[in-house]
Amino acid sequence: MPKRSAENLLKLFDANEVVEFRDIQSALDNASRATCFRYLQQVSYHRSYNYNGCYYTRKDSTRYDRLGLFSYGDIFFSRDNTLGETIRRFVWESQAGWTQRELQDVLRVRVQVVLLNTFRHGKVDREKVHGFYVYLHPDPAVRGVQLNRRRERVVFERPASEAEAEVADAVIIQVLLTLLHHRGAKAADVVRYLRGHSPPITMTEVRIVFARYELDSLGKKGGTSNC
Repeated sequence: MPKRSAENLLKLFDANEVVEFRDIQSALDNASRATCFRYLQQVSYHRSYNYNGCYYTRKDSTRYDRLGLFSYGDIFFSRDNTLGETIRRFVWESQAGWTQRELQDVLRVRVQVVLLNTFRHGKVDREKVHGFYVYLHPDPAVRGVQLNRRRERVVFERPASEAEAEVADAVIIQVLLTLLHHRGAKAADVVRYLRGHSPPITMTEVRIVFARYELDSLGKKGGTSNC
């Protein structure tokens, strides 16, 4: 048997529920990344939708729950592979749409950036209901049914807290971009970096973004990785 073969990967996946890329390289006799991905194309696998897709698992429908999700410790997989496609499916198949907070609670990762991109690319629509954005199917007929069902639900019984208050998408994006360029910055630092922005971005808005998206924990689970 040759040292490098798709069969080597199948044996690796059969012996381990979850593997890292270095395990794949080792199974293929320390092959290059390009060679590894060429062999990976010959087997069925999923990549984690957190940890920047650093973890791999064999594609096995019996592992996934009714929502099409599978977890191994704090490593999360979806039958759709990517977080964006998972969010799209959730919204398309939902009876009453999803809020950002609901998606985040179920998927157990921050979803705000991917969710906004999914909306901007027209894969989902959204509408405010009682001050909250609800993400809906882009087809008008389906969206109408979802919206009516959402409005029938009594899900917003208490007033929105500061962390749940609405902040403009433009403000969210500016805060996130600032954190990308100034890792570890605190809310006060972000306000200072954004001084002179038009329209002005206030400390209250920055604190709301930090609280809602748990930005103080950036760099922990699901954060940037070099894998």
